Amino acid sequence: MCYLLFAVFLLKLAPCSCKEEKGPSPKTAIATLYSSLDPLSLTQQLAFYELYKDTAEGKEALSHVWKLLTQENLTEDLTDISFPSINIDAIVSLITRQTFDPPILLQEEELNLIEKISSSLPNRKLKGAHVWTVHEVENLPTEEIDLARGLLLCQFENHENFRDEIRQYEASLDLMALQILIRLQGDKNPERIIKEMNRLIFHEMQFRFPPHSLQHKEIDLYTFLPSVLDSRRGVCLGVSIIYLSLAQRLNLTLEVITPPGHIYVRYREGDTIINIETTARGINLPSEVYLGVNTRNLQQNTIKEVIGMAFFNHAGLAWANEDYGFAVQLYEKAQRFCIDDPLLKMLLGMNYLFIGKVTEGEKLLREIEYTTFDDAVSPESLAQDYLSGKVDAEGLKMAFLRVDESRQSIIEKQQKLQKILAHYPKFRAGLFQLATTWLQLGRVSEASQVLETYHRIDPSYCVVEYYLSIFSMERFDYKKAWSHLKKAEQITNARNHNPKALKSLRNTLKMVYPEEM
Repeated sequence: MCYLLFAVFLLKLAPCSCKEEKGPSPKTAIATLYSSLDPLSLTQQLAFYELYKDTAEGKEALSHVWKLLTQENLTEDLTDISFPSINIDAIVSLITRQTFDPPILLQEEELNLIEKISSSLPNRKLKGAHVWTVHEVENLPTEEIDLARGLLLCQFENHENFRDEIRQYEASLDLMALQILIRLQGDKNPERIIKEMNRLIFHEMQFRFPPHSLQHKEIDLYTFLPSVLDSRRGVCLGVSIIYLSLAQRLNLTLEVITPPGHIYVRYREGDTIINIETTARGINLPSEVYLGVNTRNLQQNTIKEVIGMAFFNHAGLAWANEDYGFAVQLYEKAQRFCIDDPLLKMLLGMNYLFIGKVTEGEKLLREIEYTTFDDAVSPESLAQDYLSGKVDAEGLKMAFLRVDESRQSIIEKQQKLQKILAHYPKFRAGLFQLATTWLQLGRVSEASQVLETYHRIDPSYCVVEYYLSIFSMERFDYKKAWSHLKKAEQITNARNHNPKALKSLRNTLKMVYPEEM
């Protein structure tokens, strides 16, 4: 139960001063409320304390919280410390505050207290939990990196009081981890840990995916660890970072999985696989949901690469805002953690072109010119088309133009693409994006014509063949539908991929027009 609703619940049950009604005495009512609290919920216990801090039950709730927090971390150093000896309100607010409340700033005494009671969390054994420079993080092997410390150093290292800022956010993560440990009561079963993590993150603290209208405009706000902790709003990467940071504190080994344009975390042990979809409150989706016609496997990344991904996401926003110089800076930062990543080379190479660093840009593009990304079926065409003169740097920009939810935005992108294609009619990504805009406008016939042009230029892109098969079937041109489907299957089979979408299309086509022998 979230703190706000619980507080309302308490107030509704609190003693009434109306003379007309008789009920239990205030002391009895408060005692009854206290006895109804979940004994393992810090949120409920501290909410009760905030409302009734001057009562014996309120003080008992606070004492109970202290016992819960120190039950597995009690050391000699803690025996002479108690909550009443410090300003407890800040720590209480850190746990019970709502998303609309301002962030809480802890003082030195409170930070020291949280660090002491969290000192035995497993992440403290990592070398990365004790470094204080980005350079040290870069030089660590990925298995020694503390994700939260690495990300916070990247964001705050140049601030005057960066250590204190980092400690503030690490204290929040430590308290979250301690709440989960209290619920676990010593249970080390991974599935139980995941269940309790989901309970805290998505139900008690109510972390949520931001509105669609905001996520692209402010993706940095919903990606970087401090802003996600403050707002409790995050895109897939932002909430996955929270999840991974907590997992390191709970000694839970998770994998980082990155389908194209997405990220989620996964637990795997033998045949047991639990996919944790952080944009949907941690639900376990089947792995095949993340595969597509052109996505043949799910790429796994390291903790070190996750740090680079945060800059990767932010660079996308700079690119969308046409701030290519800033995008280059961010991609270069990402490159320090994502070594030899072909997608990063392609995007950084193109942004070098946009700021006039042609030599540097073309060098990176040549390195991946004939590369087929490991998770993909068909080769990437952008580097090939640029280096063979089928498009210029301005045309590359058009392929990445974003649109909002308005029809006008789609039409504006479409017009820009048509202008580029008038000069570079064999620009494949431009043709595919143009077809996409027609589909967004509900104009299937025009989209089909553009994809037919793409097919004549290059019949090796499985997604184009898939769409042309569907469009042909809808026009009752079944022979042509079979031709494009078989081509798509030939391309995907060559990469050991048998996508569900093609199997479903084949079954549908067999029902309306059996395959000729």
